[in-house]
Amino acid sequence: MKKAILATKVGMTQIFNDEGILVPVTVLQAGPCVVTQVKTEENDGYKAVQVGFVDKREKLVNKPVKGHFDKAGVAYKRYLREFRFENAEDYNVKDEIKADIFAAGDKVDATAISKGKGFQGAVKRLGQHRGPMTHGSKFHRHQGSNGSATTPGRVFKGKGMPGQMGNKRITTQNLEVVRVDAEQNLILVKGSVPGPRKGLVTLKETVKVGK
Repeated sequence: MKKAILATKVGMTQIFNDEGILVPVTVLQAGPCVVTQVKTEENDGYKAVQVGFVDKREKLVNKPVKGHFDKAGVAYKRYLREFRFENAEDYNVKDEIKADIFAAGDKVDATAISKGKGFQGAVKRLGQHRGPMTHGSKFHRHQGSNGSATTPGRVFKGKGMPGQMGNKRITTQNLEVVRVDAEQNLILVKGSVPGPRKGLVTLKETVKVGK
């Protein structure tokens, strides 16, 4: 991996590309991310670049984390993440990773925590069929049969049931970067990106190139 950045989701809009085609895009406030530590194989056993994103007030930082930032000589950050760059040795502490690390036409993978929807039934959560909605039916949006009585006498592991919906780590692969505004640190990605507005999004160069 050679390209990655942290961003926050601004929202969705639509723009016209150079061919005059309307394209739905997600606007991401990408960076600037500050390098807080460079890990090497000699000291840490692997190569990586640790970056911080979004400023944080000093009173909200505990002592161990405060000492880490003070040692690096950078402002306190809300998010800390590591990227295993192939060229990690080319980075130095206090370097900035900005939106211009990507360019229009690049393919990226977007990772974020999806919106939490609370406890939901199997119809909404898993798309299971409902029963008849007529008055005589007593089966409308219930789970239905879960398992046999005597054999096997239990519910199989992995059976889809009601439960918490959303609030999971989701990665949408092979998205296209439509436009990059280096001055305002904005990246416009074609299509939707998981997570709510103002949520943290990790953009990495894609691992699967679509046809």
